[in-house]
Amino acid sequence: MLQTTVNGKYQFALASEDGQWLLDSQPVSIDIQKTKSGLISVLHEGKSYEAFIENINLETKEVSVGVNSQRYTVAIQEPIDQLLKSMGLDLNAGKKAEALKAPMPGMILKILVSPGQQITKGEALIILEAMKMENVLKAASDATIKNIRAVENTAVEKGTVLIEFE
Repeated sequence: MLQTTVNGKYQFALASEDGQWLLDSQPVSIDIQKTKSGLISVLHEGKSYEAFIENINLETKEVSVGVNSQRYTVAIQEPIDQLLKSMGLDLNAGKKAEALKAPMPGMILKILVSPGQQITKGEALIILEAMKMENVLKAASDATIKNIRAVENTAVEKGTVLIEFE
């Protein structure tokens, strides 16, 4: 069973048993299909949703998903992650924070931090406008801002380094 946290607030247990999806141990009616255009069509409890995966971070086990023009960040804990957490172990402790890179092409609207600033996991760092949506880029871990390469009101390409951490 996977433990998921949506936007850092809402927690759900998700599992699939014998072709049936379970949400918090309760069966749910859901059908997921990938379309030719790359979008994901979701039919949940008789309602239709159109989704697309914006970004997958394998290291932090977070997925950014767009659903009907809304953006969601889903953190996923697999059973091994849950076991390690229950034992008080943190495999990410002591890891150096990776540079923040643009997850998609867009325009830097606002830089919310400054060099030397201490930040915490989940803290908003930059607002990036992409596809007419404002996306708040957040810290993946606690760190200190070393250098800010991004400049407000400038366009960036996917993968461009925006912020470096110490």
